[in-house]
Amino acid sequence: DTVMRIHRTFGGINLEDIRAPECFEIERILKEQCEVPVFHDDQHGTAIVVGAGLINALEIQNKRIEDIKVVCVGAGAAGVASVRLLIEMGARKENILVLDRKGVIHSRRDDLNQYKAALANDTDKRTLDDAVEDADVFIGVSGPDMLTPEMVKKMAPKPIIFALANPDPEIRPEVAKAARSDAIVATGRSDFPNQVNNVLCFPYMFRGALDVRSTSITEEMKIAAVHAIAELVRTAPPQEVLDAYGGEPLTFGADYIIPKPNDPRLLGKVSAAVAKAAVDCGVARKGYPSHYPLNSLDEIFPEL
Repeated sequence: DTVMRIHRTFGGINLEDIRAPECFEIERILKEQCEVPVFHDDQHGTAIVVGAGLINALEIQNKRIEDIKVVCVGAGAAGVASVRLLIEMGARKENILVLDRKGVIHSRRDDLNQYKAALANDTDKRTLDDAVEDADVFIGVSGPDMLTPEMVKKMAPKPIIFALANPDPEIRPEVAKAARSDAIVATGRSDFPNQVNNVLCFPYMFRGALDVRSTSITEEMKIAAVHAIAELVRTAPPQEVLDAYGGEPLTFGADYIIPKPNDPRLLGKVSAAVAKAAVDCGVARKGYPSHYPLNSLDEIFPEL
């Protein structure tokens, strides 16, 4: 009710710290009734960065998104949104197993809300140990130490592990790699390679949406952000990024599948991609800005 009353005085609204499943219904209603973008960062910010990292990890591991088997532990805001976005990107729902506190979300359970039920599969697998067998991708948005080295060994060749619980991941990167030297591992922590951090998406998603006065944030805009973030690691980052991380070179590979949070190129690339997608899908009130793409804050605020 508060957001509904104030939304016309703002260019966009970010929802924060709303639990699942209420967050899905709250966002759905607000998107229907508000005339500005409404974005739940805990859902879509996480999902977009997961998608970007996964695109690059799949290329390195020589796998196609339409073929992979995915296990997602955690059916809250971030988990449900990540799975939904992966399906939009081409992953097959029947190849994705989602787990909550009671185990695998399967079609014979009678305790599922509508959001979990939409992700249920007809499977005989019931536990995480069952689910990870031959899985290509593990996505954890749950709690510490959920994934054991024995489970990692059961995964498919060249596994991809996104252990995103903070501060303690579902499995530590060194433990995962000790179990499987062919694994690519990402976490939510800044002291490990491949940090999945919402800040890679959130400010630039809104920058692009606001600059074209978008009325909403669409799936096309989210996927545009995914690809813009993913593409940044294909070229060497600026020296200021290297200096911030000890001066070591950063090259596209198993330990560099996601840009660093302080990469100044995010501003230009992600904002421009989101703005263009908004214009292309008809939700923009203004055309693509003549000052795009942005390269630095100095270009926007020269007086600073």
